[in-house]
Amino acid sequence: MTTKTHTLTDELSAIDWCYEQGWTDGLPVVPPARERVERFLMAAGRPPEEIVARHPATGRECSVQSAAINAVMAGCQPQYFPTVLAALEGLNEDAYNFHGSTASTGGSAPVVIISGDIRDEIGMNASVNVFGPGNRANATIGRAMRLVIMNIFQMIPGISDRSTTGWPGKYGCCIAENILNSPWEPLHVSLDFPPEVSTATVFAASGFYNVENHYTSDPKLLLDTFADAMASLGALTDGQSLVVMSPEHAEIAASGGMTKQDVQAYLFEHASRDPEEMLSKGKWPAGHPGDGLAEGERGNGAFRRGRTPDDILLVVAGGEAGGHSAFLPSWSRGRNSIYQTKAIGVCLDC
Repeated sequence: MTTKTHTLTDELSAIDWCYEQGWTDGLPVVPPARERVERFLMAAGRPPEEIVARHPATGRECSVQSAAINAVMAGCQPQYFPTVLAALEGLNEDAYNFHGSTASTGGSAPVVIISGDIRDEIGMNASVNVFGPGNRANATIGRAMRLVIMNIFQMIPGISDRSTTGWPGKYGCCIAENILNSPWEPLHVSLDFPPEVSTATVFAASGFYNVENHYTSDPKLLLDTFADAMASLGALTDGQSLVVMSPEHAEIAASGGMTKQDVQAYLFEHASRDPEEMLSKGKWPAGHPGDGLAEGERGNGAFRRGRTPDDILLVVAGGEAGGHSAFLPSWSRGRNSIYQTKAIGVCLDC
């Protein structure tokens, strides 16, 4: 693989030079010095020229080395790099719809959800302020995804990335599952991965809804609050969804004996609208029957969030106290993007 080396007088000059090349997301990047990149390649233990993701519309490819360069610039540590590679491999799956999710006016961000022991091994935050600032691993793994999208695949805001508004998650959005404070099995186990294997799940989200309820201890009343947010006319499609339930809310939901699958089934049943109401509110064009209604996958003619309970990705994360959770709808108005989960490889030089 051919690489170019540029010699600059100091790191501040190198940062400015990276700006001049258009290699940033608007924030300063760490100059990708050769020795830094080599440490990342050693940690991955994979050939530098191996391709981990491709852009179907342009044919551009991201190699392990290209990913390493961008992970360095994002501020990652070498031990984070196998997680970055797993997330990129998820984004590369056809069902994720990499091009559509990065080019569309919908303005999605690849939300990365980490499940398994890797969370503690690399020091990720799964608790207080889980979607917010303050943790290097969370922030830089998410940012590495954005820098790869911009620098390798040339999905540039205002040019090839046509997001109408975008949202701050597009800088980087990576969280870890709060397994220690969850009443249910970890996400990776519920997705049929072995308990000892950590995973990265990527979900193309169009935004963030705070789901607040401080007042009820009744599991079904609490879940009705979630269902109401998920069935908002402004968000409702039959695309998938991500529900990040705080430990406090999860304990209430589980207090009546509900399993994670029970919660998914309840939300699927109740996060719905009458098709006639959606037509009357202009959610669909006149005469539009509703995506998938003819397929008979929804009972009683209701238009539901997703097509099956498994379309609701349920994760426990956030601080142990506080009646706040989150709902993130799919970028896709229909079934154009399906979340993907990949196993995270072992860091070989950590």
